[in-house]
Order: sequence, then C-alpha cells, then structure tokens
Amino acid sequence: MEFRQKALSRLRSPEELDLPVRLARPQGLLALTVALVVMAGAGVWAFGGSVASRVTVAGVLTHGHGGYVLQSPLAGQVVRVRAAVGDLLAAGAPLLDVRTAAGVQQVRLVEAGRVTSLPAGIGSVVAAGSAVAGLERAGQADDPLEAVLYPVGGAPLPVGATVEMTVQSVPAGRYGVLRGKVAGAGAVPQSAQQIADFLGDARLGAAFAAHGAPYAVTVRLLRDPRTATGYGWSSRGGPPTAPASLTPVSASVLLPAQRPIDWLLP
Repeated sequence: MEFRQKALSRLRSPEELDLPVRLARPQGLLALTVALVVMAGAGVWAFGGSVASRVTVAGVLTHGHGGYVLQSPLAGQVVRVRAAVGDLLAAGAPLLDVRTAAGVQQVRLVEAGRVTSLPAGIGSVVAAGSAVAGLERAGQADDPLEAVLYPVGGAPLPVGATVEMTVQSVPAGRYGVLRGKVAGAGAVPQSAQQIADFLGDARLGAAFAAHGAPYAVTVRLLRDPRTATGYGWSSRGGPPTAPASLTPVSASVLLPAQRPIDWLLP
C-alpha cells in the first residue's frame, strides 16, 4: 500500500505532468534524417538518372570487300615474285613464277585484289593447292577503310553507337584513337572459317572465334579533312599515313545510357 500511495502522489503532482516525453536522442534524429535524405536521393537517381557504359571489342581494319586465299595450281619452286604486300592487282595478273617439270609457269590472281600477305618467296617450294598469298578484294586504290568488330555474346552493339579504336600500328599516346560509328551488325554468328574466308586470313579467323562464334559488326570511320589520313582521330593531326588494311584494332564502344532501375527490372 505504501508504494501505491507514492505512485498516486506522483500522478497528482502538476510539475511532473508538464515534463516532455523524450522519444529519441538528438543524435538518433540526425542519423534518421540523413538516412531518409540518402534514400530519397537514391530513388530519384534510380528512376531519373542515367548511366552510360562501354564495352571493349576486338576487330580489324578492312576495305569492306572481303578477301580470299590464293592457292597455287602448280607444284614446283618459286623463281620470281611479281608483286609486294600492299599492291593492287587486276584479275588474272601474274603473281608468282614457278619452275615446274613442264617449265616456268605463272600463278595468277583469281579476282582483283590488294595483296595482304605473301608467304611464298623466291626459292620456296610450293605444292598444288598450297596457300601462296592472301588478298583483299578491292575495287579502287582509294577505297575508304572501315572496321569490322567481332563481339562474342553480350548486349548487341546498336547502330549509331560511338566507337573509339586503338590501332595496333599507331601509337595511341602520340596520335590518339581512331573514331567511328557502328553502321550495321550481322544477324547470324560466324565461325572461324567464315571469318577467315571473308578476311582472307586463317589466323585472324581463329583469333576472333577463339572464345565462341562472334557477330560481325561494321564500323564506318569518321572523316576529317584536317588530318593527314582523312580520317577522324582524337589528336589534332593524327598519324602521317593511314594504317594498312587488316591491321588489328581494340575498339571501345559507348553503349546507350540506361536508368539504374532498369538493371533491377526483368
């Protein structure tokens, strides 16, 4: 009974009825406020913000007409080479003179093209059906370069996407990167043999298909009359000469910006 009387006495005390009830400490209120502000900001950014991403893809420069491997119809020893890498030859033009059992005969081009590789040299012994040259089909000496990229899986590269390419034969620290735009993409993945048939180079075909069957993506190079090569480079002048066809490139493709919330939604 004594404790009950003390409790009733405290309830009747007017000064204690006026005391405020402390629900939280000031430090707790500050932490709660900061958390709410951060959550609100994250929500606004998730729905209204945008994030751009890049993907790196291997590729090669080409004149866009494809290529082929020239095989010798003759067996014998090469006694003369009539062209050099980079030469543009007409269909039927002689490329090699081969001494056979029937005398010296010529290996000629099947189609007009630019010589990209010439493994057969003077003194080489060739067999019938052996590869003696790689050629790129080309209509004119001044046909513009383009790039072909070979991405494996992942998101498709959209037409119009910005592309910046580090060219293997051009020092990027001095001349910058080569610029272009995605012009089109193949709908069917390609095998190593299909890539080799198009580029006229079995080694490139094997390299691009080493991690799976890739899609062929065409990149149109930007033009810039102020540079020595006529192509768009990140540096002011670019290199003094244009890179050769079939030069490997490492391309950085800028993908369209996405809302962060899209990454979480199916």
